[in-house]
Amino acid sequence: MEVTVLQLFNGISVSSILLLIALGLAITFGLMKVINMAHGELIMIGAYSAYVMQNLFQSYMPKAAFGWYFAIAIPFSFAVSFLVGLLLESTLIRFLYGRPLDSLLATWGVGLVLQQLARTIFGAPNVGVTSPTWLDGGVTILGDVVLPYKRLFIIGLVAVVLLAMYVYINRSHAGRRMRAVMQNRDMAACLGISTRRVDAVTFAIGSGIAGIAGCALTLLGPIGPSIGTYYIVDAFMVVVLGGVGKLVGTVFGALGIGLSNTLFEYWTTASLGKVLVFLCIVAFLQWRPSGLFAMRTRSLE
Repeated sequence: MEVTVLQLFNGISVSSILLLIALGLAITFGLMKVINMAHGELIMIGAYSAYVMQNLFQSYMPKAAFGWYFAIAIPFSFAVSFLVGLLLESTLIRFLYGRPLDSLLATWGVGLVLQQLARTIFGAPNVGVTSPTWLDGGVTILGDVVLPYKRLFIIGLVAVVLLAMYVYINRSHAGRRMRAVMQNRDMAACLGISTRRVDAVTFAIGSGIAGIAGCALTLLGPIGPSIGTYYIVDAFMVVVLGGVGKLVGTVFGALGIGLSNTLFEYWTTASLGKVLVFLCIVAFLQWRPSGLFAMRTRSLE
């Protein structure tokens, strides 16, 4: 029983991390059909933003206040990645709409540049981010099973971000304009919606969510210039499995991949588990190419 609960918790924990990473990617890919290979580097920017905030607190704030640096690091990581994403969209992405292969190559090159820039500023070796003391320890259940506060906090953070995105997309005027552009860009433009502004803001929000994901990853271990490359493939698999542009599909895709990955790794090995998950996704997409939840559109095919 204890092993089952622990494996289930590990699966949910992995799923929550994948969901946070893939959430911004699902929004931008669903709206603009841009394959953003630099999404991993936006995660890296968020992680290093948390590292910078930690150093600022260590240098300029009282020692007693250090434990609260992480609460400031989360919105700071979002803001930095948001601005970088806005700059990237304004200078490059806006010229690549409807050109997925060109966007793939261009953003891959941008990712390499950002990685080298991080090595120049922070150095090539990984750096550690000290987690606040209020995240040390864990909750003990069923006698021997310990659920770490860090992973519980990440799950809670993902739930808050997911709720905020749901409210933004379905309850705000900006979110309704974004859904209109997703369903029919030409008709939305005819109705007076600035598709250019919607594209820029949406890409920046997706980039900001990637920054929050990078900030959360600092709780799990050291960070380095290549931290985002470890997760970008899994993030794309979540988006494709769930259905492009569907928020609920991203949630179920992340849960499916995270739980399956944990289960297969427990039965086999880490490498073989990932291979089995990939084979299951390929087999599923052969049966349902549009993913778990297909995107509804008002466009005429």
